[in-house]
Amino acid sequence: MNDMTPTKLKAADFATDQEVRWCPGCGDYAILKGVQRTMAEMGATPENTVFISGIGCSSRFPYYMETYGFHTIHGRAPAIATGVKLANPDLDVWIVTGDGDGLSIGGNHMMHLLRRNLDCQVLLFNNEIYGLTKGQYSPTSRVGTRSPSTPYGSVDAPAEPCAFALGSGARFLARCIDTAQKQMPDILKRAHAHKGASFVELYQNCIVYNDDVFGAFTDKKESAHTQIWLQHGEPMLFANGEKGIALDTETLALKVVDVKDGDWQAAGVRVHDERNKVMAGLLIAMRVPDFPVALGVIYENPAPSFEQDVRTQNVEASKGKVVDLEALIKKGQTWEVNQKKLREV
Repeated sequence: MNDMTPTKLKAADFATDQEVRWCPGCGDYAILKGVQRTMAEMGATPENTVFISGIGCSSRFPYYMETYGFHTIHGRAPAIATGVKLANPDLDVWIVTGDGDGLSIGGNHMMHLLRRNLDCQVLLFNNEIYGLTKGQYSPTSRVGTRSPSTPYGSVDAPAEPCAFALGSGARFLARCIDTAQKQMPDILKRAHAHKGASFVELYQNCIVYNDDVFGAFTDKKESAHTQIWLQHGEPMLFANGEKGIALDTETLALKVVDVKDGDWQAAGVRVHDERNKVMAGLLIAMRVPDFPVALGVIYENPAPSFEQDVRTQNVEASKGKVVDLEALIKKGQTWEVNQKKLREV
């Protein structure tokens, strides 16, 4: 008797034979390894997994994943992903996009995918620059960013990806850093387990055109004071437990407090609640040097997904009806072409 036990795949089983072509030192390499490792750890199957991308450095991703994939057009990955998921709701659909692809030309598609709550995972690589087209400023580039398109410094107010997603109705929000290989698999697994649209912002360093733009909070020597990794039901502590995040009840704004002798409750430190949408908005807005950057799962509030509702609606609409394509075609306004009358005309 043949052993039908599925073979446990390894990270290498999700790597293709294609030459990975990003600039040496690009953060995309680390994300790719993190995703491949996660696929293996959570028991994903290549034949049931689809990676869909638009245009940009990050959008080469499907070529390097031993799964099904689509390299689509600029900003339209959410539209293609919607079609794939509606055609086969059983597929695991992952969207890989960048801050330019997903929030500029693709901003409209991204908004509607999130508000519809399609069951998929959106991985938005944010390097705050257009890398593929040689360093133009992007929707997330900071004021003052010098680039070929803004040689005197950008005057645009930057978009905040997670705030955009939250405002668009996303039910799952998380953040990670390209080099955070310890935390990345758990975040991606959580995103995959969530039924609905999961939005994960990945801070990704562009070593050529925007090197070290996130250095203020990614520098390992200072990371204990500049990063806070959130855990549902746990106090929001950082700096090795010596500081925490509290809520000023008068201004309804967050503040950093000192924690003495480990007594975080006396200091007024808040416990992270992933269901609290108002708190999620406040956490997203935290910035160094006044605050640490919030990382991990920031918000999760499940709701019925789009393709599930569409399938249910279709079942209800078809009850008691007989499938007759010919009758459908002939239904409504019809006319007959009279060849004799045509010749007379």
